[in-house]
Order: sequence, then structure tokens, then C-alpha cells
Amino acid sequence: MRASSGPAGLASAGSAGVAGAAEPAGAAGSAGVAGGAGRVGGGSARVDASAVAGLAGDGVARAELAARQAELVAALVADGPLPPGFDAARVDAAATALLRKRAGEVGEAWPLLAAALGPRWKPLFVAWARGRVRAGSFADGFAFARELREAGTLPAMARDELAEREALWSYDGVSAPVPRRRPTVRRTSHGAILQVGGRLIDLRLPRR
Repeated sequence: MRASSGPAGLASAGSAGVAGAAEPAGAAGSAGVAGGAGRVGGGSARVDASAVAGLAGDGVARAELAARQAELVAALVADGPLPPGFDAARVDAAATALLRKRAGEVGEAWPLLAAALGPRWKPLFVAWARGRVRAGSFADGFAFARELREAGTLPAMARDELAEREALWSYDGVSAPVPRRRPTVRRTSHGAILQVGGRLIDLRLPRR
């Protein structure tokens, strides 16, 4: 019998920045989504107004500036359309960098899933996550692992990790995962696993 700890934060917000990624064509100097200028994570995103103002010109009205910020954030994190005046290749590179960072955070929450997929982990996750709104590292890993299982491409080690998480947590794919209150059994590659009172018990099949 062993205790199994849950996620440190179901929707922990990481921060990421990519220098010069959102510089409009023809802008003087380099500025963009860099360090403190752009933060993306959890359910919110912010792009520093001074960075966008410098790129768009001093004559941009506040309402237009706010709209451009929202368009840029959508292009970076939600696969939205490219705002006018921004370099498509650089915005795409920035968006991919943010997705790879997101993959690293999900891999920390789901270590066996990431390890089982090996070098395919980040490319597969980035392709899956592109255009999907971030739900938090734990929930993202849940949804991704389930989709691979349904497709029949989830490795055995990752299937066992998912079985343990499903025994401990209830997740409907919409709301944040919540701990299960009732005893739950899930099949694993070596037999089954039983969750009682937040603890997991391996029910291994006898060797023949």
C-alpha cells in the first residue's frame, strides 16, 4: 500500500518569453514578447503595452492597442489569426516555443508519460496542444494521455500512470480534476490497482 501525492497545482501558471517574436514588419529596433514583456500561462495572458505601442506607433489609440494585444495573445497561445503588421514566421516560432515550454511543464506532472514517449514526447504534445486552450499541466496531461489511449498508441508504462491517476482523480475533461472519494479500481499492465481513501494498492496477477 502506498500513498500517492496529487499535483502541486492543477492549473499552475508558468511564464515564458521569446525575444523579438512578435515584431511587426518594418518596425525600428527589436521588441516583442520578451521576458517581462509577455507572460502566458494558466487561464490568463498579458502582453506589455509599451512593447506593442513601440511596435505599432505612437498614434495607436488605447482601444486599438488593447485589441492588438488580445489578437497577439490569441495568435501566440490559441492558434488565432495573425494580427496585421506582425511577422508570421516570428510569431509562429514564438508560439511553438511556448508550446514546447508547456510540454516540459506537463512532462513534470506526468513523468512516465513523457519518459515512455521519449524523443517523440515534445513533438507529439506540441502538435496536440496547438490551438487548445491551456487547462493546467495536470489536466493537459490527463487529456493527452486519454487521447493516445483511445488511439491505441499509449505505451504500457504511460497506461499504468494514467490508470493510477484515474483511480485517484475524477476528470471530466472540462472542470479541474478532483480527488475521488469512493474506492476505485483500474486495470494495469500487471493486473489492477485499487484506490481506497486516497491510497493505492497494487493487485498484481500471480505469475504462471
